[in-house]
Amino acid sequence: MKIIVENVVKEYATVKAVNSLSFTVNRGEIFALLGPNGAGKSSLVKMLTGFTKPDSGNIQVSLDDQQFDAIPNWALGYLPEDRGLYPEKSVIDNLVYFAQLNGMTKTAAKEQANIWLEKFDLTERTNDQLKSLSKGNQQKVQLITAVIHQPQWVILDEPFSGLDPVNQEKVVVFLQELKKLGMTVLLSAHQMAMVEKIADRIMLMNKGEQVFLGTLKEIVKQVGGANQIVAKYQEPLAAETVASVLQDLEHQQINDTSLRVVGNASVNLNLLSNKLTELGQLVSLQSQQLDLHQIYIQAIEQHGGQINEAK
Repeated sequence: MKIIVENVVKEYATVKAVNSLSFTVNRGEIFALLGPNGAGKSSLVKMLTGFTKPDSGNIQVSLDDQQFDAIPNWALGYLPEDRGLYPEKSVIDNLVYFAQLNGMTKTAAKEQANIWLEKFDLTERTNDQLKSLSKGNQQKVQLITAVIHQPQWVILDEPFSGLDPVNQEKVVVFLQELKKLGMTVLLSAHQMAMVEKIADRIMLMNKGEQVFLGTLKEIVKQVGGANQIVAKYQEPLAAETVASVLQDLEHQQINDTSLRVVGNASVNLNLLSNKLTELGQLVSLQSQQLDLHQIYIQAIEQHGGQINEAK
């Protein structure tokens, strides 16, 4: 399966939710879609799944030598932001029910359900009512419903939501397994550390437009080789002095004796070094690449957006 999106536009009244968006998702990759509220992510997903149509532009889905203008339902597994299981039903009944809706026999559904429940350490809860499970375990069951019928394309909206760090790591393993099974995954999430760990490519949207697209390494280059300098000093720093000396640079005072300066390839390192030395006696000076969370914030701010959901 391959998806090609070309110059897609979607408008609602006076709002251009998606503006001339173009990108490709390749078979078997984990493609992360990031962006603040109102960026256009939901509008894009609705078009990819055929719930709405583009006002202009084209979406081409290639699947088994056939062409579609959206992902066909029979090839899709979907984890929506608003979860939709039956709390009074047992775990196994929920899974079998949704698997049968997607064309599986009851026998095959039970077999697949038991395989996935074992992977998520939920075998002992098979016959329990869904509502008796913790929020995190209910989330795992919801994830299983999205893939139990072995779709070729999976869209996961906030798959890490409600999970503790241990179970977030289990979802990472889960996503890696989907990739091994040949599924193509479009992932929308706020947990940047998890996205950074699992995504093959990342696209950031803001105000309906593409801000950046590529691997993490490519994105770092796109934002100018973004990095940060962490300086530690022997004596406490005066906030007023720091603000005055570093007024032309993006910086943050970490504590009384440490500060962080965000830079890119255009920053004059000699000038920066002189400014940092001017502040006092340095104990150490370290250069670190920005992580995805920091790049996200920097890119959205530069694109004129508000940071309202990065975590």
